[in-house]
Amino acid sequence: QVQLVESGGGLVQAGGSLRLSCADSGRTFNNFAMAWFRQAPGKEREFVAAITRSGSITYYADSVKGRFTISRDNAENAVYLQMNSLKPEDTAVYYCAARRVAYFISVHDYEYDYWGQGTQVTVSS
Repeated sequence: QVQLVESGGGLVQAGGSLRLSCADSGRTFNNFAMAWFRQAPGKEREFVAAITRSGSITYYADSVKGRFTISRDNAENAVYLQMNSLKPEDTAVYYCAARRVAYFISVHDYEYDYWGQGTQVTVSS
């Protein structure tokens, strides 16, 4: 059973930083590729960043490239999203997702098998 729980969201001023965490209570975390998606009010859910099973390959949406960093610690069953230089347009609910096809990154939410409940990130101007 995979249970993903996000944490670390909150309210921050533009230019600030936040670090999101996603923990899995199961024992098979390192079998999955992981990703972060976000959904702003009135908008569709969009891809943010992804990382392969080993952590050797990462991929970012153009809108966050150079500002966000995805990483994982398989020993801790956790994946992280370090968000720097935050902008008001980064405001959204951020979701962690896991994909059984662990060696390939996908930007499509329908290709992910497990989802967390989301954590709110609000960036004030």
